[in-house]
Amino acid sequence: MELRSGRRLMPLENTGASCGPPQPKRRRQDPNEKVCRLCQRADADPMVVGELCRQDRLSVHENCLYHASGLTQRGADDEGFYGFLLPDIQQEIKRVATKRCCFCHQPGASVTCRGRLHRSSGWSHRRRCSRTFHFPCGREGECISQFFGEYKSFCSKHRPVQRLRGMQQHRTPCLFCLEPVSEQPCFDTLVCPACASAWLHRSCIQAMALSSGLRLFRCPHCRDTEQFLPEMLRLGIKIPNREASWELEIFEDFGPGQPERPGTLAFQDFEDHQPFDNI
Repeated sequence: MELRSGRRLMPLENTGASCGPPQPKRRRQDPNEKVCRLCQRADADPMVVGELCRQDRLSVHENCLYHASGLTQRGADDEGFYGFLLPDIQQEIKRVATKRCCFCHQPGASVTCRGRLHRSSGWSHRRRCSRTFHFPCGREGECISQFFGEYKSFCSKHRPVQRLRGMQQHRTPCLFCLEPVSEQPCFDTLVCPACASAWLHRSCIQAMALSSGLRLFRCPHCRDTEQFLPEMLRLGIKIPNREASWELEIFEDFGPGQPERPGTLAFQDFEDHQPFDNI
């Protein structure tokens, strides 16, 4: 830089000093804080593993917690992570440290198949399957984990399957993405048991379930809930027990002094709303 007098201003050596106000020291973020301590993944799909819970430098995926075979919810809903106490989670991490995943062969497999092996002549009773896996590995390996009751998980050999009386005569696309589906029900293709006309990708029906919530979850074709809901739960679709996502956005628009959620009449109006009529 040249001054008006013609003299050149020499740059000062960087001594670390600053003319501005002192900046607060930032704690270096530990890269392990974004890694789930159960499945050892940091880049897993949130639609698969759920929310990443973090506290006291402990990070665990929501769905990894629910399906860890040695974990029990001993706390209230607002304690720990969804009622799972932090000491219990640490104990579970130690327990599975030597259990290897049947898919990636890495340690830390916290999910155990609840299926039973076929009875053999040498057995007095049916033994349980011994396959263990990480939750996201199980999803990639076409295992099914249920989000109700005892939150059971099943490997690809023992998972529940759909059995329909008749097959579709004309191959129809998925009602959501309009992409082709399998010719018969399988892990990636689910069918409404009520109408047998709604053939859906697992990922598409899961996205709808997370958006619609329990109250508005139904077949996008025949609108059935009586058969559709329990069948999708049995096949491992996670259906959160809350209002639909578009309703939650409406609730957030209420200003100070307004109720946290609309009254019964307003809620009924949204319940009658059919978000998939244009598909």
